[in-house]
Amino acid sequence: MTRRRSIPWIHRWSRPIIGAIATLGAINTGYIAATKLFGGQTACPAGGCDVVLSSPYATVFGLPLALFGFLAYVGVAAFALVPLAVNSEANKSLRTNLENWTWLLLFAGSTAMLLFSGYLMYVMAFELKTICYYCIASAIFAAALFGLTLVGQEWQDVGQLFLVGIVVGMVTLISTLAIYAPKAANAGEYAIASGSGQVFFTVKDTSGEAEIQLAQHLKKTGAKMYSAYWCPHCYEQKKLFGVEALGDLPSVECAADGKNSQTALCQEIAPKVEKETGRGFGFPTWEINGKFYAGQQPLEELAKASGYNGPRNFKNSNF
Repeated sequence: MTRRRSIPWIHRWSRPIIGAIATLGAINTGYIAATKLFGGQTACPAGGCDVVLSSPYATVFGLPLALFGFLAYVGVAAFALVPLAVNSEANKSLRTNLENWTWLLLFAGSTAMLLFSGYLMYVMAFELKTICYYCIASAIFAAALFGLTLVGQEWQDVGQLFLVGIVVGMVTLISTLAIYAPKAANAGEYAIASGSGQVFFTVKDTSGEAEIQLAQHLKKTGAKMYSAYWCPHCYEQKKLFGVEALGDLPSVECAADGKNSQTALCQEIAPKVEKETGRGFGFPTWEINGKFYAGQQPLEELAKASGYNGPRNFKNSNF
């Protein structure tokens, strides 16, 4: 009587475990992506999340990086779990083919995710110099997926696996550097330019957690800063917020030749500003909770006027 070969428990359970970890990763990145896409504020157990998630590294092709992470985790979960839905007795050939192909796809995907997460951990530690627990969790999930993919089945062709790993690794590293090299070069700057791209001012001041949260609060509550790209007082106002916060600052461009100009809106509110403030409509002018505030404002005043209840240890609080 021939004794059946015992299947290691990790080979039996690897796919469900991979699917569960990928689902956790999808929830993690999906939450971040949703808050960025719909203008929410990410709950953060420590202050570094806002700095990281508002940095230039958190956006790719105009979309939140977390959205691409969400899609990657959903793909891994699908590769891991779909073959389990095929009955191995009724469709043995189909089940075997699906398992073979999806294992290779799982290895390629988890390799790319591991390398990309490693690069982002480097950026967080040495470029942004702060901690984002959502990002750390995602990196841990990626590492776990890679490890489980390696030990989750008995690989017959190690040479093929090695070749796929080398190719995927090279493509991932080259693509990552191509995407982020320009961002790294300009990570510490925010250019204020005309619609044609002519740079008039460059903000280099960094943001603290308080500046970032205030900018997000102003955006969430519908506040607006009416400004013009050539306006030096607008530049000084933006310097108070700092580079990282400016991505969320609700600024309305009033200059006709400015980028994303909203001249008609500015002309519409100009008489209201003059009537309420007794001053001519100039730049910057703030609209907060239905009231207008003419001129450059201290961050403390903006916080008070908007009902901001977050941290107020502003780095750039003085004019």
